[in-house]
Amino acid sequence: MRTRVLLNLTLALTLTAVILFGCEKKEAGAAEKPESKEKKKMSITKESFGQTPDKQTVVLYTLTNPNGIKAKITNYGATLVSLETPDKNGNFADIVLGFDTFDGYLTDHPYFGVIVGRYANRIGKGKFVLEGVEYKLATNNGANHLHGGIKGFDKVVWKVEDVKTTDDTASVKLSYLSKDGEEGYPGNLNCSVKYTLTKDNELKIEYEAQTDKTTIVNLTNHAYWNLAGQGNGDILGHELMLNADKYTPVDEGLIPTGEIKEVKGSPMDFTKLMTIGSRISQVTGGYDHNYVLNSGGGKLALAAKVYEQTTGRVMEIYTTEPGIQFYSGNFLDGSITGKSGKVYKKHYGFCLETQHFPDSPNKPQFPSVVLKPGEKYQTATVLKLSTK
Repeated sequence: MRTRVLLNLTLALTLTAVILFGCEKKEAGAAEKPESKEKKKMSITKESFGQTPDKQTVVLYTLTNPNGIKAKITNYGATLVSLETPDKNGNFADIVLGFDTFDGYLTDHPYFGVIVGRYANRIGKGKFVLEGVEYKLATNNGANHLHGGIKGFDKVVWKVEDVKTTDDTASVKLSYLSKDGEEGYPGNLNCSVKYTLTKDNELKIEYEAQTDKTTIVNLTNHAYWNLAGQGNGDILGHELMLNADKYTPVDEGLIPTGEIKEVKGSPMDFTKLMTIGSRISQVTGGYDHNYVLNSGGGKLALAAKVYEQTTGRVMEIYTTEPGIQFYSGNFLDGSITGKSGKVYKKHYGFCLETQHFPDSPNKPQFPSVVLKPGEKYQTATVLKLSTK
């Protein structure tokens, strides 16, 4: 009897030791190989955004990078609907003015986030001469032509050409055929715009176009920015640097006079970081001027830098274009209610439109905007986002 009890006790102790040893080994193994977290990747989602009055389908793409930055793009007007970025404390906000729903983009809004063309900015008196032929355009901005006319590229549905993710990027490519004679412009113009969000917190916008007849072309994105978050007050406290020693003065209709003038010693000088509002009262009507970039165009170079102190957000703009239009939201007047019910008052957003110069078709001394058959129009702009 005593032998049986001792045997059972020995077996029990042995079993306990095995279990304890096994647990210790498992815990040691767990310490050596911690549970791995799934690495975040570039991603794209697609959703319905609405329908045009003529029943064309409008979609919304959301491009997201591993750092949580999101860019939303719709094929209506090839529009940048929103760009959500973190501040210095990691709090995200949308820094692009616009609308929560598609219906807002069908209203008469001031080009929020759209691609403008065939010719961005103004053409004096709505006409130009090309190869001996005079072309007349709509005068939709006083006596002048603005942003492609009555129904420019901002008011059409673009074709979705490609949607793609790689380890480093997420991109959407859109295309549009502007037919010969559309809004008065010559030539069938096949154009495309490609938005690419990178893992390095950059949003790249690439433009291409080809024509079957000599024409003019000047494309840009017309986003209104507020680095404090859309609708969160005016932008007069934002600090701006423009990599431009010269600008093109304008007449009362905002058409360049043809002169290229030094900015030094004037309220137009942003060669060093300056608050937008520090000298705006000295500029009649506020800023709405084309700056002549020091790079001269043709290569990707720094054009502008903007810093918002309260959030620490920084945006740098690089472009291959020779000019950039700085607009301080002078015509925003509180009549538009945007995202989240925010009312957009005067100076609640600014634009930095990379471009060729306004009225270039009538100013032979400006860089040429003429595109001929067999040539390819190609430009690029990169927005680099950070905090400090």
